[in-house]
Amino acid sequence: MEIVKRFISYAKMDTQSDPNSLTFPSTSKQKELARLLLKELEQLKISAFKDEYGYLYGKVPKTVPNKPSIGFIAHMDTSFDAPGFPVKPRIIKNYDGSTIKLNETLSMDKETFPALKEVINDDLIVTDGNTLLGADNKAGIAIIMDFLQVLKESKLEHGDIYIAFTPDEEIGQGTKYFNYDFFKADFAYTVDGGKVGTVEYENFNAASAKVTFTGKSIHPGDAKNRLVNALQVAFKFNSMLPPFLDPANTENKEGFNHLTSASGTVEKAELNYIIRNHDYDLFLHQQRDFHKIKDYLNDYYGYQICEVEINESYLNMYEILKKDLTPIKLATQAIKNIGLTPTSPPIRGGTDGARLTYQGLPCPNLGTGGFNFHSRFEFLSINQMKKAVLILKEIVKIA
Repeated sequence: MEIVKRFISYAKMDTQSDPNSLTFPSTSKQKELARLLLKELEQLKISAFKDEYGYLYGKVPKTVPNKPSIGFIAHMDTSFDAPGFPVKPRIIKNYDGSTIKLNETLSMDKETFPALKEVINDDLIVTDGNTLLGADNKAGIAIIMDFLQVLKESKLEHGDIYIAFTPDEEIGQGTKYFNYDFFKADFAYTVDGGKVGTVEYENFNAASAKVTFTGKSIHPGDAKNRLVNALQVAFKFNSMLPPFLDPANTENKEGFNHLTSASGTVEKAELNYIIRNHDYDLFLHQQRDFHKIKDYLNDYYGYQICEVEINESYLNMYEILKKDLTPIKLATQAIKNIGLTPTSPPIRGGTDGARLTYQGLPCPNLGTGGFNFHSRFEFLSINQMKKAVLILKEIVKIA
């Protein structure tokens, strides 16, 4: 199957994950895509299976000894940040740099979306402005599937090749039931990035913070010197965090504290944050800020008005990958070999590869040619997607 048709068939399937679900995977519709992919792998005569959790695994046995076993991983779910169905992809041939009209009310131009400057003369796949596209990460799935077809049709010598398509990555659960016993790769790559030619191996250190406030409710007519409004204390707490660490003021390797939700009454209030930084020492410093403000407020009000609970989510995988740069060097050389200039921007987010790396499976991230993820403005460069297939093939060839 041609890669564009392959991607569009995947994109039209509704596979959004649900952060509020109590099941795994969070939505059963992800399993529908897994079933389709299983059939396609079987048509390629690739040994594959789908497990009870909705993960799909495959293996292409080695053709020669003494070559490393390599894994390629993509996720089946799409983000819940924008509507995910019905996706109606549209192809723009030989994009000329002009404004792209998605529908009567939404359009994209190079000034608002600078990534469009990088894909002039490319063929693009865009949305109709009503949903996301799903290039994150169905472009990665299409790239891996096309690579497998190319591999099966070629005489390329290789070690064992492992494949995994995972559920619930977008809600941070993509590796929860990952089968390390089956997936015996020496190293792997998530194919889940943006511009093709990128090799991403530095991600945020990440934590979540829940800050709770206990006020004292008194009838406002009798409130003088007695009322303590938990909501107002919560506002005060947030105002005491460094304003330069708001995500709207940060870029590149700068960390942030992001207020994701706020709720409450006079008696009880709660703030939820995500804390991010590439530098682990600064990451710890940000966490200490939360506790210092808590201590100040408790001292100021004379009782435990504020409590802070911080849980680390994942860590920067570079701390592990730097001990053996083999997968990074291989990918970098492969990108050069097909005529592109490799880049390694820090990931301003997380990746399943971080958790996999800390579980003993080194796993940098490769680009797919997708841009503006999690939005109605998401688009995919067909030219870049096809080059990504060549990169995977070249990695296996030179390994």
